[in-house]
Amino acid sequence: MLRCAAFVRFASLLLLFASVVAAQESSSVSTAKTAAAVSTSDAPTAALRDALSAACSQSEQAFSRFLTTRNAETFAHLTPPARVALMKRFVLLNQPGKPSLLPTGSGRPTVHCETPGGAAELQIGGAEVSDNLAFLPVEVREPTDTTGASTIRVQMGLVRENSGWKLLSVGLVLLDLPALAFEWDAAEMESTERAAIDGVKKIAEAVETYRRSYARLPESLTKLGPAKRGSAAGPDGAALLDQDLASGTRMGYKFRYVISGGSDLGAPAKYEIAATPETYARTGRRSFFRDISGGLHGADRQGAVGSEVDPRLE
Repeated sequence: MLRCAAFVRFASLLLLFASVVAAQESSSVSTAKTAAAVSTSDAPTAALRDALSAACSQSEQAFSRFLTTRNAETFAHLTPPARVALMKRFVLLNQPGKPSLLPTGSGRPTVHCETPGGAAELQIGGAEVSDNLAFLPVEVREPTDTTGASTIRVQMGLVRENSGWKLLSVGLVLLDLPALAFEWDAAEMESTERAAIDGVKKIAEAVETYRRSYARLPESLTKLGPAKRGSAAGPDGAALLDQDLASGTRMGYKFRYVISGGSDLGAPAKYEIAATPETYARTGRRSFFRDISGGLHGADRQGAVGSEVDPRLE
C-alpha cells in the first residue's frame, strides 16, 4: 500500500539541498548537438530506471552501483535493516519484489514492482540535464488505480560521477548518507537490541529441545542449524535454528554458546549464551548474557561480552 507520509518521513531524514537553475539550450543548437542532448538525457533516465528496479528487488549490490562513492561507502557499513529501509523508501513497498519494465505509449519508462503484499508502478518523466546534474520527475502509483488518487509525484536528482549517473536527491533534499548514518543507526539500535534478546532466547529454546531429543547438549551452534541438503534432521543438523543464528551472526549481533562445566551429557549439563554488538554503538550498545541458571542479563559493556553480574532483564 502506497503511503504519502513515507516520502514525508524520508524527506525529514535528509539534508536540505540547494536548488539548481538549469541552463536553457539555445534555439540555434545544431541537429548534431540536439541528438547528443537526447543521448545525454537517456543516460540518467536509464540509471534511475535501474536504480528503482534494484530498490524494488532490494538488491544491495545493484542499488549501491547508483550511489555516489561517498554514499556507497556509508551504505556498505549501515546495518542490514537500515540498508533495506533505505531501498524500501524509493518504491514505498515493504517486501522485496520482482521488477519489470512496462511498455508505454508515451515512451516514458515505467518500472512495475510486484511483491507478495502489493505492487507499485513508477513512471519516469523526461530528464532536465545541466552539465553534471539531471532532474527527473517520477510518479508512483498503485497499478489498479485508474483515477490517480494514489499517485505520488516527486523529482529525483542525479549527478554524473566517474562516467556514470548516481542518485543525488529526492525532491529538493540531498541524499547524504554519511550525515544520516548515525541517526539511522540510533533509530535501528533499539530494534537490533530487541532482536538480539530474541536471538538469545531462541538459542536457549533450541538447546533445550536438542537436549531432550539427544540426551546431551549440542557441541556448537552449527549443530542446531539446518540439516544438510537431502538429509533428515539429526544431531549434526537438528534444524532448530535458521542459518543466520546457527552461524552465530544475525542483525548486527554476534552470538556465542559455551558449555560450562566440561560435560555436555544429560540434564545437569550447563551452558551460557552471549550476544555482543558486531559494531559497538552502531549495531547496538548493550551486551546480553544468559547465565547457567537461565537468567538473562544486559549492560553496556563497550562491545565486550556480558556476564552474570550485569543487571538482570525482566
